[in-house]
Amino acid sequence: MKQVKDKCDCRIIHDEKVNEARLWALDEWKTEGLCQTFKALGDVSRLKILWALERQEMCVCDLAALLGITESAVSHQLRLLRTLRLVKNRRAGTILYYRLADDHVSQLVRIALEHIQEPGARNQKK
Repeated sequence: MKQVKDKCDCRIIHDEKVNEARLWALDEWKTEGLCQTFKALGDVSRLKILWALERQEMCVCDLAALLGITESAVSHQLRLLRTLRLVKNRRAGTILYYRLADDHVSQLVRIALEHIQEPGARNQKK
């Protein structure tokens, strides 16, 4: 079986392509924001929290019971998710409920899930 290379065999720089790509390049602020968002999604506990909140708002103690981790650990993860504007909270008496910040967060997780479930995906569960 022939192995596909990840690089060109030629050493010609296509100036028009490079210049066009520069026009569309993300600035540092956007690049950093995207990196922080995807880093947040790259943690198992945070991703499980986001998936749970995709369906309904939940409090810290319910999320801790669901994930099988301490309330302190859940609070720590929620604080980071809130800082990145991925979740919001609301207080009802003594209970603090968390929910996804907006539909974009749900879309990010759902699109990534669709991507890994595509036919031929590397780690696709059979």
